[in-house]
Amino acid sequence: MSVAMREFVARVWPVAMLIVAMCSIQTGASIAKTLFPVIGATGTTSIRLILAALILLVVMRPWRQRFSRRAWKSTVIYGVALGVMNLLFYQALQTVPLGIAVALEFTGPLTVAMLSSRRWLDLLWVAFAVLGLTCLLLLGDDSNGAVDPYGAACALGAGVCWALYILFGQKAGSVNGAQSATLGITIAAVVIAPVGLIDVGPAIFAPEVLPLALAVAVLSTALPYTLEMVALPRLPTQTFGTLMSLEPAIGALSGLLFLSQLLSGLQWLAIGLIIVASIGTTLTVRRRDTFETPVPD
Repeated sequence: MSVAMREFVARVWPVAMLIVAMCSIQTGASIAKTLFPVIGATGTTSIRLILAALILLVVMRPWRQRFSRRAWKSTVIYGVALGVMNLLFYQALQTVPLGIAVALEFTGPLTVAMLSSRRWLDLLWVAFAVLGLTCLLLLGDDSNGAVDPYGAACALGAGVCWALYILFGQKAGSVNGAQSATLGITIAAVVIAPVGLIDVGPAIFAPEVLPLALAVAVLSTALPYTLEMVALPRLPTQTFGTLMSLEPAIGALSGLLFLSQLLSGLQWLAIGLIIVASIGTTLTVRRRDTFETPVPD
């Protein structure tokens, strides 16, 4: 293989892995929704986190590494935020289409990115984001109508948790590296699993539930985390942020393909405005050589 070809592969390969990771996450969310009629959003969240924690504990074996105590506070907050984020997001999916839920949730990291810059140009991206949210939350059309208020509130709450996940996950990851993800997901499982067990009971461990739940755990956590851990150190911040900005669109397409969720032209426009705001913020924010912040599963 020529030097030029090796350089091309080195640039394209991490991008491809991140795109596959995002598609995997949204596919997992689509499968998770099919479990709602059986064990509800709380039960689905609980069994997914339990299985994901078990998978990562077996694969990563965090007990073989020494952890710094000064990172425990950040790791605990990171894990709790991760668990609550997943619970609220699945609650939102009960009444809100996948693409819209992802777009609303995406306001969390978008806000974090905007607050890290002090340029006047950022006001333009804020305007795009506000306009997109207005179209999603307040406006509707004859075919789809306005977004369900409770589901929208849950998605926005998940966005707040995503912002906390980013801020405290970065602090935890800077000390304990990739093992912070394993600890965070384990903490999330410990916090959220009782909610599902109280709400649904042992039905979350039913034989007919476990195969789909395992698929959700792998697609939404184990596979994307593995791909991201390989890809992120090789991607510039701007490239990562631009690619992540496509996640609401990927969510909308997953909802269309797997759940037959049709969106109106206005809702697609609103999602597009939020994507533009995210890409614009990414391209104008303070530049760093590599990405330092983890991604939610």
